[in-house]
Amino acid sequence: MGGALILVLVVLVLLKMSIYVLREYERGVMFRLGRFVGVRGPGLLLIIPFFDRLVRVSLRIVAMDVPPQDVITKDNVSVKVNAVVYYRVFEPDKAIVEVQDFNYATSQLSQTTLRSVIGGADLDELLSAREKINQELQEILDKQTDSWGIKVSAVEVKHVDLPESMQRAIARQAEAERERRAKIIHAEGELQASEKLSSAAKVLAAEPTSIQLRFLQTLSEISVEKNSTIVFPVPIDLMKTFLKGKIGDD
Repeated sequence: MGGALILVLVVLVLLKMSIYVLREYERGVMFRLGRFVGVRGPGLLLIIPFFDRLVRVSLRIVAMDVPPQDVITKDNVSVKVNAVVYYRVFEPDKAIVEVQDFNYATSQLSQTTLRSVIGGADLDELLSAREKINQELQEILDKQTDSWGIKVSAVEVKHVDLPESMQRAIARQAEAERERRAKIIHAEGELQASEKLSSAAKVLAAEPTSIQLRFLQTLSEISVEKNSTIVFPVPIDLMKTFLKGKIGDD
């Protein structure tokens, strides 16, 4: 009775060791007596205990955070940059056979590549041409990890940490740029106003009566305001009409 129970336990243990269930996004890299014999899965797999070894590999996209890296840019500005790398395994056999730990290797390669690319770019390029730098990082990483059976689909620079002195300098530069634009806009407005005034003066000079009409319209607009006293210059041309009439009477 005791021997039969032991035999049943041994059979159960062997079955547990020989049965594998791989999910849809998993593949199994099979080794038999240390030699690679193929990629299995997904689904139910049976292996020979003590002779076969199965290594599970996930085919899903992995989002790996690249730790902040201290980098000196091409124009000698010290910055701290971090990024995120999106990659997945597309050849499980290479990912297991060609590299010892493909996740660790990809992480280290991402850090060194990030430092190299950022070190070859200017600060202005790093801040304004982010898409170009992301594309360059993705192409370099994808090319180097292709032999490991890994596809790097995207690389995104998340944050650029600048020294406080550089932040103040950039703020002063932006403020000076805004002041320059404001002065240019103001000067253009003055130029347009002078052109319109010149055109209006030519129209008024052609019809002297229009000056009097404009004068009366201005008085009408001022009278709407709640002012007790209105001081308004009287045009000399308007007074000439009354002076001529008085001289004629005399």
